[in-house]
Amino acid sequence: MIYLQLFWAFFQIGLFSFGGGYAALPLISQQVISTYHWISQNTFTDLITISQMTPGPIAVNSSTFVGQYVAHLPGALIATFGCILPSCILVSLLAYFYVKYKDMKVMKTILSYLRPAVVSMIAISGISILISSFFKDSLIGISYIRYHAIIVFILCLILLRKYKMNPILVMVLAGISEVVIQMI
Repeated sequence: MIYLQLFWAFFQIGLFSFGGGYAALPLISQQVISTYHWISQNTFTDLITISQMTPGPIAVNSSTFVGQYVAHLPGALIATFGCILPSCILVSLLAYFYVKYKDMKVMKTILSYLRPAVVSMIAISGISILISSFFKDSLIGISYIRYHAIIVFILCLILLRKYKMNPILVMVLAGISEVVIQMI
């Protein structure tokens, strides 16, 4: 039963995650946290981090991670297949129709209306990740602020935006900073 649930959950994610991986994050969160309760919000944040650090699309990496977490290797394979199957079918169909009708005004209009929806989905995911990164629940249930995470976030923004530093190097430096803080 778990294999069917994994396939169906990630099939839906693959089917409705228009706009790429970041746009899929709310769908992934809804399925794996709210609907099936496979992982917690903190584990979801770790999942996003791991998915960003590994090569490949974030939705596919997430499906593999959750499948492995829930049902080991068979779960990883089934969840990943469920995630990519709709894309394979839809992209093949869309490529055919796009090539055939790319100059039609209605096609251009549809694409222009999808863009703001995709941007809003990305923004919601970013805000959720920021909140779970900056605030941590204590043993008594009151959130406390993770000042180190906020400082690392600001420094990473500066390194990425102002100095155009390689994102991989920025992630490595952020990881090293956390190790150093934990050792202190």
